[in-house]
Amino acid sequence: MAAIIDTDEIDPWAPRRNPDLIGHQTAAAALARAAESGRLPHAILLAGPRGIGKATLAFRFARWLLARPAEEDGLFGLQRHNDLAIDPDHPVARRVAARGHADLLTVERSWDPKRKRLKGEIVVDDVREIAGFFHLTASEGGWRIVIIDGADEMNRNAANALLKILEEPPQGALLLLVCHAVGRMLPTIRSRCQTITLQTLAEDEVIMLLRQHRPALSPDDATGLARLGEGSIGRALELADAGGIPLYRAIGGLIGSLPQLDVTTLHQLADSVARGEDDAAYRTLLDLLLDFVTRLAIGAAEEQPRAAFPGEESLLLRLGQGRVDRWITVWESLNALFRRADAVNLDRKQVVLDAFFTLEAASR
Repeated sequence: MAAIIDTDEIDPWAPRRNPDLIGHQTAAAALARAAESGRLPHAILLAGPRGIGKATLAFRFARWLLARPAEEDGLFGLQRHNDLAIDPDHPVARRVAARGHADLLTVERSWDPKRKRLKGEIVVDDVREIAGFFHLTASEGGWRIVIIDGADEMNRNAANALLKILEEPPQGALLLLVCHAVGRMLPTIRSRCQTITLQTLAEDEVIMLLRQHRPALSPDDATGLARLGEGSIGRALELADAGGIPLYRAIGGLIGSLPQLDVTTLHQLADSVARGEDDAAYRTLLDLLLDFVTRLAIGAAEEQPRAAFPGEESLLLRLGQGRVDRWITVWESLNALFRRADAVNLDRKQVVLDAFFTLEAASR
């Protein structure tokens, strides 16, 4: 069995523990109806952008199914509602949260002990465990459920191993595939699954979750992160934890100096994200820079600035007016620069400098 690093202690809102589902009520109700009708498919693909609650829904559905045999009576009896909720103190919920339910298997990227981080993909050994798991008798007389969290992260061998399982699924087995990028999945896998596409969360839903997860955020910062997260609470939290707010403000300050960049400040910013082995700040800066240019181009096209934080409207109007094509070209140039930087390991500081010089040239 591949080694699993349990992050539950540092992430109390991990999907296997999270009792709340924000948004996706229609999908939850559809899953409940399918189960109660006896027409539940053997494989369900939950698709949509990263960080919107797909894994939370998968674990919620798994808990609900595993608890159903004992739903009629007792303190922890399930209500006949279509939101798939069960009491967090239900024995099934507790065992799922602790990775201790014998009828639920989670497949995800495993830990690389040499590099001391998660592997970049789900490998074939991770998937091979599913076949043996499905051929065991359910310990509690119900479903045997596998959740593949990040099914699009399977490499080719892992995907082919999963395909063999999907071709002859055993009775009473259910596969829940959480997928961030459907286009990366084998068409033969997609064709054997019922796909449920989840939409991004509404801005007010992301703000509510941010207040729950990061209560110290100011209202303006929570709103800004929600807009930068584009409907993904996962992305908004990543930005909050990676110093996204001060980085974004640093970007805004530099862009605000256009068409004449403050070169001293630019070098200081580039130095701050280019040093050290941890590339989180560097990656976050590049992502935020692309986000700013994206909103600049869209706002210019719509003649309505798309500000993330208060005070940006005038800057977006000044830079975007009459320059839609120019900013689209800049966006394409930055994407090409960042891809090339990854491919040939360009100097990080120079990449940051070149990106801002591209903005400077376009603003004149």
